[in-house]
Amino acid sequence: MGEIASFARGNGYSKADIRESGVPLFLYGRMYTQYEAKVESVNTYAEPKQGTLYSKGAEVVVPASGESAEDIARASAITKAGIALGGDLNVIYPQSVAVPLFLAYGLSHGSNQQLLAQRAQGKTVVHIHAGDLEGLSISLPSTAEQQAIGRFFSHLDDLITLHQRKHRCLMWVI
Repeated sequence: MGEIASFARGNGYSKADIRESGVPLFLYGRMYTQYEAKVESVNTYAEPKQGTLYSKGAEVVVPASGESAEDIARASAITKAGIALGGDLNVIYPQSVAVPLFLAYGLSHGSNQQLLAQRAQGKTVVHIHAGDLEGLSISLPSTAEQQAIGRFFSHLDDLITLHQRKHRCLMWVI
């Protein structure tokens, strides 16, 4: 992946920094508690800090640590600019040949997810570093096809979410 993307690390924020208002904040824990392939907004905020890494609206984040290799073999596309990216996140900045949403789905499912999990290191707490991500070999269709595939799966995710909400509402009626 090193040929199609550059990499950074989120920094400066943890769960202890959460406030009622401030800059929008994406923490790595959200990838476990509220996982979304496409992140358009967040509901956590913090006071701005010097040296904060903010989203540009076209990056992919992967947890840098977790309890198991399978836990950290997931990715989210951040589609909104200005979100502070907290610590313990690997941030991938794809070049124009790679569509962020397609890349997030690709890293979170199938053979690419297995390859990502294989690169995790550690026993009690597993880690994955930017260098591990750089070494991944990923096949990409044309950008038009990536966009179509990303939209398709995003629509499926939205439909699933709507049905889950409907189910919860119906449970209140019963």
